[in-house]
Amino acid sequence: MKRNYLTKGLSTVGRFLATTLFCVLAVAFVWQGAFFSNIAAMANPAVNLIAEADAGDQVKNKVDEGAEAAKNFVRDSQDKVKQTARKNASKVDEATDNGNLIERKAKTDKATIEKRANEDAAKTQKVIDKEKNAVQGVVDKIKDAFSN
Repeated sequence: MKRNYLTKGLSTVGRFLATTLFCVLAVAFVWQGAFFSNIAAMANPAVNLIAEADAGDQVKNKVDEGAEAAKNFVRDSQDKVKQTARKNASKVDEATDNGNLIERKAKTDKATIEKRANEDAAKTQKVIDKEKNAVQGVVDKIKDAFSN
């Protein structure tokens, strides 16, 4: 078994979930706000623009909530990976009495797994922030387009 099989898998799944979540949220909220506006208010463009500004703010709030939920998922996954590494190292420590090569290797592996879990979580959270900023940038551009 590869040393980083679990952490790489969790990192990939986390990034995929975060990207999918943001894309779905962006499409859903832009669709709701832009295409299903109140048609009766078209005679007065000022009312329509206020509604679109509110929809844009709602999208940003939902994106923030989604980003925080995705980050919490990543943090939970990171903690679970670390906890599993600690359990495995302690089992090896209990099984061996004299600090032999296997015990040292288990402790080294534990440290490596924890380090990589931290790195993968940090990378995933950066991707989440990047996606959140991209979605919010698109919302701002849409709001600017409708305000002109």
